[in-house]
Amino acid sequence: MKKQFALASLLALSSASAYAADDLAKYKDESRAVIGPFVQKLIAENKKAVMEGGPESAIKVCKDIAPAMAGEVSRMNGLRLTRVSLKVRNPLLGTADAWEQKKLMEFEKRAAKGEKTDAMEAAEIVKEPNGKYFRYMKAIALQPGCVACHGKPADINENVKARLAEDYPHDQATGYEAGQIRGAVSIKRPL
Repeated sequence: MKKQFALASLLALSSASAYAADDLAKYKDESRAVIGPFVQKLIAENKKAVMEGGPESAIKVCKDIAPAMAGEVSRMNGLRLTRVSLKVRNPLLGTADAWEQKKLMEFEKRAAKGEKTDAMEAAEIVKEPNGKYFRYMKAIALQPGCVACHGKPADINENVKARLAEDYPHDQATGYEAGQIRGAVSIKRPL
């Protein structure tokens, strides 16, 4: 009888694990489908701003347009989408929580070992004090044009520096080279 109960318990656990793995795969696919268009639109908005007014104009995209886009995507999909980093430009919007910080540090270790940043992602179902959540992050690799605002301070145009100092008095988001991990797009979805 004990063997039958143990076998039944083992089968139930195995079935639950397979179900959780299926859910995780489904949630990852759904997150990719949300993040892809968000990132593409953000890149297009940045390129448009740079073409119209130079790198200084792109600051408005990251400061105003990107958070508005993230809010809209969040409301439309019943989740929280945000951009986070270990070196934030706006501490009110870009500060990573504990889970995101851990994953960003893992991304940096993976990049140091040679993994391509554009393919880096992390996904997990977590229990938090307020409930159960699906968490997903996709690394943001710094694009060549982004060094105009996020590059080494000595290489940033004086007008851009002045605008950044005005808009972001606590800015930490410089010193990057193209291809480095700038941060990540993060999704938190209640389950």
